[in-house]
Order: sequence, then C-alpha cells, then structure tokens
Amino acid sequence: MSIERLRTAVGHVVLMLGVLVSLFPFYWMVVMASNTTPDIFTYPPKLWIGSHLFENMGKVLDNIDFFGSMLLTLIASLGVTVLVLFFDSLAAFAFAKYEFPGRNVLFSILLATFMIPAQLSLVPQFVTLAEFGWIGSLKALIIPGAANAFGIFWMRQYAKGAIPDELISAAKVDGAGFFRQYLTVGLPVLRPGLAFLGIFTFINVWNDYLWPLIVMTDPNRLTLQVALDQLNGIYGTDYSMVMAGALMSVVPLIGVFLIGARSFIADLAAGAMKF
Repeated sequence: MSIERLRTAVGHVVLMLGVLVSLFPFYWMVVMASNTTPDIFTYPPKLWIGSHLFENMGKVLDNIDFFGSMLLTLIASLGVTVLVLFFDSLAAFAFAKYEFPGRNVLFSILLATFMIPAQLSLVPQFVTLAEFGWIGSLKALIIPGAANAFGIFWMRQYAKGAIPDELISAAKVDGAGFFRQYLTVGLPVLRPGLAFLGIFTFINVWNDYLWPLIVMTDPNRLTLQVALDQLNGIYGTDYSMVMAGALMSVVPLIGVFLIGARSFIADLAAGAMKF
C-alpha cells in the first residue's frame, strides 16, 4: 500500500471515529428515553435501546402541552431566523462593499459588543419590552433577536471574499441602487453563508431557555424548553420521561439541520463551479 493510500485510509478511520463519538450522546439519549428510570441507574449501565419509548413519550404528552409549546417555539424560531437573515445580511453587505463615513468605527463598536455578557442586557431589555406592553407576547420573543453582532460579523467576512467588486461596479453602471444591488447581486452569492447563519440562529432560538422563561408570563404559553423543565418534579424526577421529552424536542432540529446543511453544501458547490 502506498503512503498516499495509507494516509487516506487513516483519515477515513479518524473521521469515522469522530462521527461515532459525535453520535454517541444522541444514541445514549435514545437509550435513556426508551428505558425506565430504575434501568438508567443500573450498574453496569444498559447500552441497548429498551421497549418503553412510546410509554415515556405518552407521559410527556400527559404532563405538558408539548405540541402547543412546540408550535410557539417554531413560530418564534422562524420569526427570529427570517429577521436575522435579512437585517444581518443587509448590514453585512453595506459594511463589506460600501465606503461611508464612520464605517470602521461602527464595525469596531459592533465587535466590542462581543465582550458584553448577554446576561447584562436581560434587565434593560425586559424593562423596555414592559414599557411597550409586549411582555408575554410573541413580539417579546422575536423582536429582541431580530439582529445580532455575530451574524453581521459572519456575513460581512463572507461577503468580502464572495462578492467580487466587479459585480457591484457592473450593477452601478446599470443604474441599480443599493437595495437592488443587495437583492440581485448580494443575496444570490451569499446563500451558503445565509444557510449556515439560518441553521445557527434557528437552533439557538429553539434551545433558548432563559429569555423565554423571563418574558413568557402566561403558564399556558410556554416555549418548548421551558415546558420541558416542568417535567422535573419537586420531590422526584422520572428521568426516562425527561429524556423522552428531550428526544422529542431534538427531532425537528435534526430535520432543520439536514435540510439546511444540504442547501449549504449545494450552494457552495454551485458557487465553486461558477468561479
């Protein structure tokens, strides 16, 4: 066997090991969700899938409004994702391809916000939303997350290398204004970056626990992560039921990731062919 083939084989083995290590937590969650709580604490631990999965899922549906909370979380996640993709890509396009007074200063201030812990903004955000009368509504979940520094930074870095200046110049010669350049030149090229940002944003909003816990004051309107927390009892916890709820909440994320990742890879391949 040649050195090159040996390196390729070793690389494949390492990648397969990485995949197995990455998938094991998900498999372990399925194992715990399909067994009983006493089975979880047995020694040595059970490493095979049990027969109580649907029973545990039924307990989840009996204890919380799972599908109602999932619908609320889905609406909030989609709303935030759409707004982030629009506002962040629009700002990134301007930062990357346009010269305007104070551009570098504004971008530096934007980067400085990375050093501010998100927890410090919870109180002022809550007070502001209370003044608007939005506490307990979907607007409190969606509007504060409509744009973020990471998305602007990521899309700006992507736009700088992905959008040739010649395309912008040609659009200007054709008489296209800023928004037309953004729609016809920027967005088609930025699709791979937008796919990644969309996946990242959707998963973050879906898994968010602290902010919905603060602003959603109606116990009948809770996001999924907050609702799942109610499965933990005061005097005891059915861990198999909790893990079944966690498994049910993860399944939609897997679908979103697979769809988004396929689009991301397809757009990258198409862009590589064009260039």
